[in-house]
Amino acid sequence: MTSEHMQPMIERVLANIEKVMIGKREVAELSLIALLAEGHVLLEDVPGVGKTMMVRSLAKSIGANFRRIQFTPDLLPSDVTGVSIYNPKEMEFQFRPGPIMGNIILADEINRTSPKTQSALLEGMEESSVTIDGVTHTLEKPFFVMATQNPIEYEGTYALPEAQLDRFLLKMKMGYPDMTEEMEVLNRAQKARPIDDLEPVIDLIELRDLQEKVKQVHVDGTIKRYIVDLANRTRTHSSVYLGVSPRGSIALMKAAQAYAFIYGRDYVLPDDVQYLTQAVFAHRIILKSEAKFEGITAEEVVDRVMARTPVPVQRLVK
Repeated sequence: MTSEHMQPMIERVLANIEKVMIGKREVAELSLIALLAEGHVLLEDVPGVGKTMMVRSLAKSIGANFRRIQFTPDLLPSDVTGVSIYNPKEMEFQFRPGPIMGNIILADEINRTSPKTQSALLEGMEESSVTIDGVTHTLEKPFFVMATQNPIEYEGTYALPEAQLDRFLLKMKMGYPDMTEEMEVLNRAQKARPIDDLEPVIDLIELRDLQEKVKQVHVDGTIKRYIVDLANRTRTHSSVYLGVSPRGSIALMKAAQAYAFIYGRDYVLPDDVQYLTQAVFAHRIILKSEAKFEGITAEEVVDRVMARTPVPVQRLVK
């Protein structure tokens, strides 16, 4: 679809991000879809392709409170969530919030820390709150985590637990720019850093309003059955040990609602679901050992499932 069919406010945000990120329109669009659907994103790729810059550009474009957590092997859960410290003058414990207390959270190189510290994000990502010393602290909305990770075959990395992966609405890769795009990157970076001059084009009140409007996008019963059928077929596939959970089905529906909304529709089409299934489902699938040995990937399984699942063709009636 072209930008002429896109919501004007969304187009302004994307155009603003493109002042910094060259040739990453699709990644920026998917990031916005996750943000509007109140989900989270996992960006996986090699170092230096712009993962961190994408998150910062998005945060600046919406005027959000940006926090960065640099994950390292010695990082503790309290370094993420915060800690209660005794104040001898007041003779009481005082809570010092951690970097998770923000709007846009960059969890940088999340797979370089231990699973125990990775799990410190779980409650915040699912419940929009964190519990410290028995006290629950509600996180400010919007709350959006964009985690980056290097490929797990790199030294010094830990595979993310299945429960952690399931909390990410979608997973995507940045990819290298082509030669023309990389030349433009050099030209822009020669005299200044484009990120430094980026200004907000919408505010958090407008963003929260957009998130509420996304929830009103109609999802017909035939579309819901299509989503459930896709999820069920991953669970029964011969190469799959653990298929997509019901949380994955919900994630696909919400992502499809956001995708339809940004292109100016108040209803979801099967095409919306098909476009997003790979990004939403692939990282939730655990393959059998023999499938991995044969070189089968989760992405290939999703493609086969989509090819064998009947697409609803009846006319959608709201």
